[in-house]
Amino acid sequence: MDVHGVNLTARAAHVSDANAIATIYNEGIADRIATFETEPRSAEQVARWFDGRHPIVVVEDSDGAVFAFASTSPYRERACYAGVAEFSVYVARRHRGTGAGRVAMAALIDAAMEAGFWKLISRIFPENTASLALMARMGFREVGVYQRHGKLDGQWRDCIIVERLLGDAAP
Repeated sequence: MDVHGVNLTARAAHVSDANAIATIYNEGIADRIATFETEPRSAEQVARWFDGRHPIVVVEDSDGAVFAFASTSPYRERACYAGVAEFSVYVARRHRGTGAGRVAMAALIDAAMEAGFWKLISRIFPENTASLALMARMGFREVGVYQRHGKLDGQWRDCIIVERLLGDAAP
């Protein structure tokens, strides 16, 4: 996809992308607007996300530089939730607002359906208006608000719950 004169390509992530993913995720941790996490992640920690079941995609430019990713992770262990995955999407600071998040989410939705998932869910801080707008554009609905869901830097934070039904589960 060509966005703002840059050719953006989404593809399935590989363990070899763990360093780039960790770098992007660590920017998100530092920004304090997208996750309750406070400690940076190493490439080795990110490499453990690759479990063979939960899709992870990256967005790269024509030079192969990775600057966005979207990932899924388990929702609950019970068998009845096998088709539900939590997701995250992160874009490197200098590439935010370029459409990379949209490209990553479109690829993740396709990969999740291909992997047999029927629902994607996430929690988003209300202050993260860019992510909320992206989710609305991608067909996610706001389900509700977890009030005071957790503390970040000693402050209570709410989370808006979003979901999207996939495949034959979609209305």
